[in-house]
Amino acid sequence: MQTGPSSQTMTTEQPSAPAEDIEFSIGICAYNEEQIIERSIRTIFTQKLQGFVLKQVLVVSSGSTDRTDKIVRSLAEEYPVITFLPQEKREGKNSAINLYLDNLTTKLAVMLNADNVFASDESLQKLLEPFRDPMMGMVGGHPMPTNDPSTKVGFASQMLWAMHHNVAMIYPKIGELVAFRDIGTRLRTDLQSDEDIIRMKLEEAGYKTAYAKDATIYNRGPETEEDFLKQRVRVNIGEVTMKKIYDYDVPSWDKRILIKAYLQTFRQLGFHPFKMLYMTRLEFKARRLAKEHVARGEDKMSCWEPVQSTKRL
Repeated sequence: MQTGPSSQTMTTEQPSAPAEDIEFSIGICAYNEEQIIERSIRTIFTQKLQGFVLKQVLVVSSGSTDRTDKIVRSLAEEYPVITFLPQEKREGKNSAINLYLDNLTTKLAVMLNADNVFASDESLQKLLEPFRDPMMGMVGGHPMPTNDPSTKVGFASQMLWAMHHNVAMIYPKIGELVAFRDIGTRLRTDLQSDEDIIRMKLEEAGYKTAYAKDATIYNRGPETEEDFLKQRVRVNIGEVTMKKIYDYDVPSWDKRILIKAYLQTFRQLGFHPFKMLYMTRLEFKARRLAKEHVARGEDKMSCWEPVQSTKRL
């Protein structure tokens, strides 16, 4: 007796349901950023997104004394997604980050520096794409400085961020633009370490970290040697503190990674022995000073003097 086709041959492929859009928020921590913050915020709304929905832009102004607050309030009237979170006095970046995270309504958070702007209308999409993997915990973007490389300090800033990129291509290095899953981590307000603490906690929870090289932003490096050292000492204090307190190794202190990144940077920027030696000397000095600060117990500081020459593009 002939039988009908089996149930397997009778089935037809059903179209898969479209993936749900992933909601996210953006946080900006500001202190006296009147020169650049409007441009920074407006570039958020030029971003082309597919599969991701921006629910909040939370701007924390930590004791600003210039026109920052007025500018943000005006933008909040224009863009209802913006929420302004002023702090009466300056309490430091970690306090501002905690306030941002405490006001999140999404599980996915982005942090954009107030003095940076997106370099492409696809930068945010490129930053968020890796989060389609449910085990992706943190993704860093690609800062590109606008400094003039014909000057010594301008070249030093260009070389520094080229090194950052090349380190990140070997082992993800996070900074300036970062997205992460909020798993409840909050920061000590007496330390300089910020994204590294969040990254450490995510990795301890089993999440991965990635670098999105096409998630580009423009930033401005220091224009004077004094400002360069001031900024680099501050950053290095945070990284030395991560080792001292948490025994956590930041990739930019791994000598093998640094050598590989240095050689790649040399190939990208060309042969500029005196400028390269100048930048290398400054960075070594900044690292030595940072170690001395930490050894003297001067790492527990919430507020540092701003680097004024970075406040424009």
